Amino acid sequence: MEERKKDVIRETDAEATALARALMRTARHGALAVIEPETGSPLASRVGTATDVDGTPLILISGLSAHTRGIVADPRCSLLVGEIGKGDPLAHPRITLFCRAVRLERDTAEQARAERRYLNRNPKAKLYAGLGDFAPFRLEVERANLNAGFGKAYLLTRGDLLLAGSEIEAIAGAEQSALDHMNADHRDAIDIYAGHFGKLPGKGWRLSGFDPEGMDLALGDETGRVLFSKPLQEAADLRRTLVDMAKTGRAVETGEN
Repeated sequence: MEERKKDVIRETDAEATALARALMRTARHGALAVIEPETGSPLASRVGTATDVDGTPLILISGLSAHTRGIVADPRCSLLVGEIGKGDPLAHPRITLFCRAVRLERDTAEQARAERRYLNRNPKAKLYAGLGDFAPFRLEVERANLNAGFGKAYLLTRGDLLLAGSEIEAIAGAEQSALDHMNADHRDAIDIYAGHFGKLPGKGWRLSGFDPEGMDLALGDETGRVLFSKPLQEAADLRRTLVDMAKTGRAVETGEN
């Protein structure tokens, strides 16, 4: 019986890791499971999501919510993300993240960055983000179960899912000014990133986040992800990479070599 169980789990490879990170980065909502403090029963609720620069999930939730009371009493929780498409919903990939929730204190750099990235991903949340009972939480990932489709199950570690290194802070420091500049002045380039590099349909995409591995995009309720050809090491790499990608995409569109 134990051997049969082991056979179900595949060896984690680069493809599984890439899929897991993509599911986390492109999610705008997920199912948050906590322990109900009054009864000890599991409680699942839908929450809006974003990610920090390193990939850690971020949520913005009200102190009046039952799931908030749950993670304040017991920070252990899990988050399920993964969009369903046409056909059998069980045939589409999803990932369950086992986490510990950490509330970010007001007027700290951590809180400001988390709220900024959350609102970039979920702009409609500006309607309630400033209310006193709402607070951002980091869901510190410990491990994960990835279901990539029928017969494709993987167990992933924190190291498989999150980025690490000094480049995290470097990109975080340059991120917002780059987002504001690109979204205000270079929407044509953003559509090139989306269409040529991300194979994303439609026009009018906006950028919602940068990290060392790539960029996050949004178009209405749709999200997308475009990876860089190589990870960024410093803030200056971000501008150079965006310029090079725009040039490459335009050259292809115009048929230039």
